[in-house]
This record gives sequence, C-alpha cells and structure tokens, in this order.
Amino acid sequence: MSERPIKKARDLVDGVLLLDKPVGLSSNDALIKAKRVLNAKKAGHTGTLDPFATGLLPLCFGEATKFSQDLLEADKTYEATVHLGIMTNTGDTEGDVIERREVDVTLEQIEAALARFRGPIMQVPPMYSALKRDGKALYEYAREGVTLEREARPVTIHGLEFIAYEAPMLKIRVTCSKGTYVRVLGEDIGAALGCGAHLNALRRTGVGGLMAENMITLEDLQAHPDPRSLLAPVDALLSSFPRVDLTPELAKRFLNGQRLALGKEPVTVPAEQGRVRVYEADKLLGTAILQEYSILAPERLIAKPD
Repeated sequence: MSERPIKKARDLVDGVLLLDKPVGLSSNDALIKAKRVLNAKKAGHTGTLDPFATGLLPLCFGEATKFSQDLLEADKTYEATVHLGIMTNTGDTEGDVIERREVDVTLEQIEAALARFRGPIMQVPPMYSALKRDGKALYEYAREGVTLEREARPVTIHGLEFIAYEAPMLKIRVTCSKGTYVRVLGEDIGAALGCGAHLNALRRTGVGGLMAENMITLEDLQAHPDPRSLLAPVDALLSSFPRVDLTPELAKRFLNGQRLALGKEPVTVPAEQGRVRVYEADKLLGTAILQEYSILAPERLIAKPD
C-alpha cells in the first residue's frame, strides 16, 4: 500500500496583503492562491469583487482576520466604465444582451443624470447577486429563469465623478457606502439617460483608508523571494481609528479583558467616544470602545504569545 504524501504544515502568518485582483478570478480563488504562496494557516478577505472586476482586494492573515469586519463596513471607491445603449441580464459583461438602444446623449445630459444619484439613494439589489431568499442565493433563482421581487435598500453615493465620455463608453469614479452595487448604479444611469446600459469594466481603488497605490499583483507575490515581506502590518486595517497608548500594567489588564477607567491614569484619552486602536509602546493590543467617563472597554484582542 502506497503511503499518503505528508501534508505541509501551515504557518502562523499575521498581516494584510493589498492584492490587485485580476479579471476572471473570484475573490475566494485569489485568496486561496495567496494563502498557498504565503503558506498561511488562517486567512480571509474583506468583501468580494465580482470575477469581471479588478483592483483592491485586502486579504487578511492570522490576527488580521479579527479586524476584517471593519473593512466590510467601510466605504469603497471604484472606477467604472458604463457601456451605454446595451443592457444585459446581469448588468455587466458576463451576462447575455437583452436589449440594444441608440445612444444620443450630450455631456450636459450625462452630468444631469449623474447629479440624480449623488447622496442618499434607494437601490434595488440585482437578481444576479449572492443575497439569500429562503436560504438560496438570488443568482441561483436567476439562473433558473426566476425573477423575485426585491425591496429597494438605502445606500449612499458619497462621490460620483465624471472622468471621460467617448460614445458609447462613459467612465466614472464612485465612492459609496457598503451594500452598493455599482453595476446597478451603471444600469440606473443608463435608464436615466433613456438608452440603458451595463457595466463594461470595474476597478476598485479604495477600501476605507486603504488605497490602490500599495497594491501587489499575484504574479509579483509569487515571484518575490520573501513574499511575507510584502504584507502590511495588522494595524493597517485600523489606521482611521484614534490611538490609545497604555502603560505595561494597564496593557496587562486590558489583555485580560478588563475595562479600564482611563480618566485617572497617565494616558492621553481621545476627545471623542467610539472605537479606538490600543497599543503598548508600538505593539498593537487590539481594538476597544471608548465609552462615557473615559472607560475603555476591550473589543477584539490580539492573541497573547505562548
């Protein structure tokens, strides 16, 4: 009887990889490839990008996975190419063409249409999405030819900028709240212009405080002699939160899960209540909620070394 090959042990790797996801690869497939290169034991991503989309996909490893939820809640920035005059059943290039219309729009009409979608809006989620209905993803119903009623949901378009227009392609930059479907936004802009549209290309350039200039491709990761050196530290996910530095004695109590009354301690306390990142010297201890009367309540803690 032949022996089974010995499975290589995974390593405890902590950090954040700002991956430039290529077109045609799912977010989960991209995560698996990066995890394999880094030989990491624990990993997760912070919100999916559709296979046809490219750009910033933050991947969390080890202790960083504890803070990935913060990026799921964060605003996102995209550059999108809207193909006017052609509608597809998915709202993007992966679907089948369902209608074609003539495109005859001016720059003034485009700007007027974009203005309608800035700020708080209501958006109907697409059928081709991972949202669940009775335990089944909407895209599964859609592939069976079933269309279900969906309630419009509130989202916020913080920024919607015109980049360029060369008929029938309209390029825009979008900064939006969580839960926004940019391909639906593209369809809605096309509807507002009277010609319909679908999303021809989508590239994510920002997630919270993380920006595209620090991205790394899978090819560069695979070719690097020390790929782990390309990881950003765990606290790269937390840079937007105020910082609290504790003394060694307070740090010990904090890591034991104790609430701390900082008003009587030699610690600089942020002016506003809310989530903070907590350190001893330059070592991240975790996150906490700064409450009334300068009470520091531990939230997510970095594991103590053995």
